[in-house]
This record gives sequence, C-alpha cells and structure tokens, in this order.
Amino acid sequence: MNFVTAGCLAGEDAASIAANLKYHVDYKPLFYPLKFESKQAYYAAAQSVRDHLVKRWNETFVHFQKQHPKHIHYLSMEFLQGRALTNAIGNMGLTDSYAQALKKLGHDLEKVAIQEPDAALGNGGLGRLASCFLDSLATLNYPAWGYGLRYKYGLFRQQITNEGQQEWPESWLEAGNPWEIPRFDVWYPIKFFGRVISSKSGKKKWVGGEDIRAVAYDLPIPGYKTKNTISLRLWSTTVAAEDFDLVSFNAGEHDKAGRAIYSAERICNILYPGDATPEGKLLRLKQQYTLCSASIQDMIARFKERSGSGFSWSKFSSKVAIQMNDTHPTLCVPELMRILVDIEGLAWEEAWKITQATVAYTNHTVLPEALEKWPLDLMQKLLPRHIEIIHRIDEEFIKTLITSGIDKGEIEKKILSMRVFENVALPESVKSSVPHQHGKDDDEFNPAPELVRMANLCVIAGHKVNGVAAIHSEIVKDEVFNDFYKLWPEKFQNKTNGVTPRRWMRFCNPELSKVITKYLGSEEWVAKTDQLARLKDMVDNKELIKDWAAAKRACKSKLAAYIKEQTGLVISPDSLFDTQASGFIVKRIHEYKRQLLNILGCIYRYKKMKEMSPKERKAKYVNRVTLFGGKAFATYWNAKRIVKLITDVGNTVNKDPDIGDLMKVIIVPDYNVSVAEILIPGSELSEQISTAGMEASGTSNMKFSMNGAVLIGTLDGANVEIREEVGEDNFFLFGAFAHEVANLRKERAEGKFEPDPRFIEAMDFIKSGAFGGYDYTPLLSTLEGNSGFGQGDYFLVGKDFPDYIECQEKVDEAYRDKERWTKMSIMNVAGSPKFSSDRTIHEYANEIWGIKPLPVP
Repeated sequence: MNFVTAGCLAGEDAASIAANLKYHVDYKPLFYPLKFESKQAYYAAAQSVRDHLVKRWNETFVHFQKQHPKHIHYLSMEFLQGRALTNAIGNMGLTDSYAQALKKLGHDLEKVAIQEPDAALGNGGLGRLASCFLDSLATLNYPAWGYGLRYKYGLFRQQITNEGQQEWPESWLEAGNPWEIPRFDVWYPIKFFGRVISSKSGKKKWVGGEDIRAVAYDLPIPGYKTKNTISLRLWSTTVAAEDFDLVSFNAGEHDKAGRAIYSAERICNILYPGDATPEGKLLRLKQQYTLCSASIQDMIARFKERSGSGFSWSKFSSKVAIQMNDTHPTLCVPELMRILVDIEGLAWEEAWKITQATVAYTNHTVLPEALEKWPLDLMQKLLPRHIEIIHRIDEEFIKTLITSGIDKGEIEKKILSMRVFENVALPESVKSSVPHQHGKDDDEFNPAPELVRMANLCVIAGHKVNGVAAIHSEIVKDEVFNDFYKLWPEKFQNKTNGVTPRRWMRFCNPELSKVITKYLGSEEWVAKTDQLARLKDMVDNKELIKDWAAAKRACKSKLAAYIKEQTGLVISPDSLFDTQASGFIVKRIHEYKRQLLNILGCIYRYKKMKEMSPKERKAKYVNRVTLFGGKAFATYWNAKRIVKLITDVGNTVNKDPDIGDLMKVIIVPDYNVSVAEILIPGSELSEQISTAGMEASGTSNMKFSMNGAVLIGTLDGANVEIREEVGEDNFFLFGAFAHEVANLRKERAEGKFEPDPRFIEAMDFIKSGAFGGYDYTPLLSTLEGNSGFGQGDYFLVGKDFPDYIECQEKVDEAYRDKERWTKMSIMNVAGSPKFSSDRTIHEYANEIWGIKPLPVP
C-alpha cells in the first residue's frame, strides 16, 4: 500500500476511500489488531472522514483569517450533536462512496454507523437547537464559532425497569472521540474565589483563590454541499502539572495530592449537576463561568491576532458578536467588562458601550424556574470581582430608570422588578432619588434571600432580546419582560426556531426523501426548503399518495424493529403510531409538557375498552401504539412518578389478551438524537400537548411535522405557526388558550370548578390498583384543586382532559380513512419550509448579528 495515497488524504472515490480506511485500521489501531468488526470499522471510518473534514476545516480557517470578517460566537451549555458519521458524509456528498468502500472491506455502512455513541454534550431542545444552528451557519457560509463544555458523563443514561427510571453515567468517551482534535496549545486561566485589591489609582485586581485551566477541544461542523467547515470549541478543565502535590503523594496522602486535579476536572464531569445543595449550586456556577471566561478570552485573542497593526477596541463589536443561548452564559457580560476594564485598561463607559454592542440574548422560557437566580452570597464568594461589576451595572441601570420619565409613584415598583438584584438594599448613590426605602426584607426571623437575576442582567446588557416563536415573543414582551419592553421596545424581536432539514429529513428519512425528490424533480429542496410547498399542488395525485404511504410504512417497520430490539415488544406497523417524545431536554418529562394528560387519556381509553365487547371495541377504536420518549431529571420526583405510571400502565395493557394489538403503551428507553432519527420518521401522530402559554417554541413539533406526522396539540409555542402553515384541517386542536390560563388557574386553585366525570373516572381507575400497588397520591393530588401539595391542577390537566379525549376520537375517525390521513401527512411536509433552521439563521444574521456569508473559494 502506498503511504502517500492511503495514509494521507486520498480521493473521494470508493477505491481510494477503501485504501484510506485500511490505512487507518493498520496504522491507527484502537483495538486488538487481528479483528476488524463493526466497531473497528466505525473508528477507521470516522478517522478517514475526519481527514476529509480537516482539509476543508483548515481552508475555512485560513480564509476567515485572511478576510477577518465579523463572526458570530454562539455560547450554549448544551450542543446535542447526535452521531457525526452519517451527517458528515451526507453533507460532503460522500455517502455512496463510503458505503461502497466499507462494502469492499466486508461491512455495511448502516451497521457501522450505529456503533457511534451519541455525544453526551446536551440533553435538550436547547442543545439540539444549538446544533441545528451550527449546521445552518456552516451550510450558509456564515463565519461562526460554537462554544460549549466537554462533559465526560453527560446528563445520564436512562434505563426503564418495573421501578420506573434508573440513571447511569453515559460512557460516550470510553474509547475516545475520533471527531475531536485537542488543542493543547489553546488554553486559558480560570480563577475562582480569592479577593479583589485596589491600587492607588483605583485599578482593581483579582488575586488569590483557586486557579485552573480550560483546554480547547475542537469538533468540525461541515456545511451541506459547501467547503465551509466551522468549529465547535469545547472546553475541558484541568490544572498545571505543578498543582499535583508530589510531597503529599509520597507521604501517603494520595487523596490530598490529587485534590486540585479532581476539583478542576469535576467541573466538566456532568451536565447540569444536581443543585439542591450549596455544593451543587457552586459547581453549576463554576461550569457557567468556565464556559464564559474561556470563550471570551479566546474571542479576544483571535480578534487581536487577526487585527494585527490595525488593532483598536473600537472595532471589537464590528468583528465579534456573542449570542447567549438562554441565561447560562450570562456571565459573559461581567467577564467581558472585567477583561476590558481591569486587564485592558479601558474606561468603564467605553467598555460598557462595547459590551452592549457585542452581546445578545435568546430567551427560551416563560417558566419562572428557568429564569435563573443565583444566591448573592454564593456568587460573591466564587466571583468577587464580578459581583462588584454587577453592582455597578445595577446602579447605573437604576439611574437610567430614575431619569427615564417613569411616574414617581411607579418608580419604586419598577426598580424592584427590573434591577439585577432581588431583596438587596439600594445603592447609596440612588437612595435619595427613590420615594421609599426598599430592598432587603427586614424580618430578622425570615429574611428574604438576596439573589442575582441573570435574565434581568441579560436584558439590560444585550443590544437585542429575542423569543423563539411568535406567541412566545409576545408573552416575553407583554408579561415576562413587559417593563423592559416599555423602556426599550427596539431591543425585542422574534426569531421562530427551526431545525436542519439535512439531519431531520434527508439523512434520517431516506424513504420519504426519495419520494419527495421524485415528485419535485431534484434534491434542491434539501437546501431550499421553500420548494416543499409545491407538494400542496400535488396532494390529490394518486401515485404520490400511494408512494407516500409506502414510505411511511417502511419507516414504521424500521421503528417496530427497533422497539422489539430494545423492549422485546412486538408492535404492528398497521397500527397508528402515536408519539409524545417532545425533545431531549433535561426535565423533558415535565408536568407542563403534560405526559400525564397523555397517559390519563390512555388509561381512560383502556378502561372503556375493557367495558366493551370485542366487536364494540373494534368499531370504536383504531389499533394504536402510544410511544413516550424523554428523561426525567434525577431529583424531579413528580416527573419520575409520571415515568413510573407510564411503565405500570404499559405493563398492564401490553399483556392484556383482551386488548391485543388494539392498544400498546411503551416508553422508549434513553431517548436521544439517534433514537429520534428512527422514532420521528416512523411516527404518524405527534402529541404536542403542553399547557398553552408555557412552551417557548418547541422544535420536535417541527421535526415531526417535517417528517409527515400530524400534530395533536394546544395553541402553544410554534404549534400556532405550524397550524397556520399546514392548515387547520391538518392539525388536531384542543385545549384552553394562553390568554385564558391565568383565570382558569385561579378558579382551580380556589376549588371553583366541577371536575369532568370522565377525568374522575380515569383518576379513580388508578387509585383502584388496576396498575399495581404503587402509591400515586403525591402525583394525583396535584390535579385535585387546591391540594395539600399546593398546585391545584396548575397545568390544567383536568381542565383540558375532556377536550383532549374528544379530540382523540377525531383522530381515530380520520385515521380510518387512509387516503385522507396520507393527504394530511403530505400537507404537513408541504407546510414545513418556514421551520428550517436556515431561515432562522438568515434572520439572526441580518437582524441581530450583522454578519455576511463568506464561502471558501
């Protein structure tokens, strides 16, 4: 074998790739050399594909280095990448070449690809959105960097047993990650704790404390049918070698010797460590600061390098844009200020102007629990200099409010709700300008906690604030940040989320993609999704309907095989596949997502079936498989009770000989991107049933609709826009509207409502022990008015239950008419162009970031 042609980057034909694969097997072995099984073939293929990516990657970096364009830097605590192999070769147009090359070596591409573990870098819609955005940024040739953390064990690997959910560490890095390139020459110092000292000139310096290093690991992100390949830079934490205490080790104090190393490395051990304890909160805050500090230092270093002799801080915001994906990266604001003022020597006013022009904030939630608030004393202890900076930002903002023309009778109330701090005394400099003394609670027996409101800091500092769906952005303006909107209406925008049609149509659903390409005449729709709208004019084409139904059934057969492999259950592809797998987010099994409403509907349906004769059952109900996917956060007990209830119902229903194929209830274990790539194409009905007004956007609704599933849902998040695009007749709508929710909650909390008899019937069926002896009282009590558990059916499960089960009857009726259902499926795909992340990224680029495409020649 010629080393030059095989070892170095070879051609893109199957023969050259096969030689390159053999080279990686022989000269970069990771396994016992006498074996060449699917696992070994995967690692050889990944290394070979990386060779091709690195060439494009280097060319992109050099091109950007020479041109010095403005970059967007997308900061996120999560990037839910999924498997990289099939996505990379698909984007580079090398799928057939690699399939043939592997076949020459005795392997099947599909069997090789499934050897890749999902990268455990995220667990939610937040992270999947970030990954879709990177795909679109590369595809559209925008200069961009993604920044995140390199988690060793992810969130957790989920197992479903008779006891419900069990959690285990994710072992995705056990055999290494062939896609990443460690940049051991790219690292930055990170400091925690310590103290702040002032010089005679008043300059501040942060000294002492604990010092660690953030080391860069880069992942290439290729664009679709373009040379452009951008970077996802992940930070791993460690310490310098001299921080290992050799004296203690030799004295037998081994734990003490390695304490600094463990303290640093545990920062990146787990995604979202439990924060019920002060130690957990401290670790989470360390994670967030590490992400922000390392990333900001990296941006500044690259800006200085590229600017050369033309360096000027006045040009920084014209070259660097920062998008904070939710509130996790909020510490970008005080960290950028710290570096500009303390290290670079800029005046406060100039540094603040640069910071405001650089950072922007995406809000992803209306849930109070997700609008982060950190204990002031914790942040003061960990980041003493940053708290000083935040105090000044808060003080300057209060002065802005005082001079903004707000009525004097309202000013105190506005300050209380809008300032960065909560329950903290006013700065001395503004006390005389405020009519009343306010701030910290003076009750010495029950003092209110002093908190730092991260979302408020984001809004104050960011030059733009956006929601992620039309209805969500209106709620942001009218409710969540209404006072800020009145003060700065020009800051607020909507950017409806999107998903990449490459991963979520073309690559994960080749069966349906072939049909679409056949009738549209080309594959241009993969990059220009507006062409999918042409399917609307073909919806009555009998051949299209026939081919479409066959493609969907092929996807269902693949899903049925996966379910059998994972659970042992046999499901019929002739059943209606009804799925609630709303994403991958931490707490995705969540009360506001209302998996509880879904399983209560299943319980009611099962009870009614049991009361009927076999003939009556078949006349009333279609065969249905109800699938659930998602993880409950390890300490979210009601979510875990919901998982347990789904498990118990499934164990009863699936074994009932009277019911047979008429009904199955299954929770799909360890739901992640790779599972979703099987489950979403195989689904026919998608449950998007969150309480109206509580879902910011959702992206799984887009993925399901884009793959021909019909949605049943509330007018919440992006459901509103999906329904507008696909047509009211192709969406099953039920439930309360967002503007009704507040009054309905009030009535239910006060017990001023009469529960629907059917809802009581379903509840009583659980209490009867029909599904085992587990005590569901803590869960069910939250649905029963103003209960001792204090929720009073806060998520309106009981309120929407009758409307929901009646809507499900309409689903059964529609599904009996196969041609009608297939047309509804076609119309969902035809209505999906708006929900491409390419459209979203163009809007961000033009209306927030001010960046331009820069394709590699």
